[in-house]
Amino acid sequence: MFLFGFCFAVPLATILFCYSQLLYTLKIAVKAQADSVSTQKAEREVTRMVVIMVLGFLVCWMPYASFALWVVNNRGSTFDLRLATIPSCFSKASAVYNPFIYVLLNKQFRSCMMKMVGMGGGDDEESSSSQSVTEVSKVGPA
Repeated sequence: MFLFGFCFAVPLATILFCYSQLLYTLKIAVKAQADSVSTQKAEREVTRMVVIMVLGFLVCWMPYASFALWVVNNRGSTFDLRLATIPSCFSKASAVYNPFIYVLLNKQFRSCMMKMVGMGGGDDEESSSSQSVTEVSKVGPA
């Protein structure tokens, strides 16, 4: 029950809360900018990435959480140990899926990664046409 609560339910609730706040803030920002086409496109891209991230989390951790609940509720029942490795592999693979999702769906992240590994050359067509400015704020001591 501890694994179900703290490895599945709490992270899922945290992910859903944070991403819903992100989408709410993005929705307010889009309305404030007079619904331009580029901001609507950005909102769709972020919403798509959020949905895929949540579905990716569920695909990775739902089998493990379900199996853990089944084992707790069916104590003493026999099961094939090879079957128990499948949910474990899904949960461990979640560390691999997240970077791929970010690289595939986030143009800024992808261009930074390409520059970091030395593959991001000069101004290619995709990065120059989808270049956006990210506002950075500094937080001082309280």
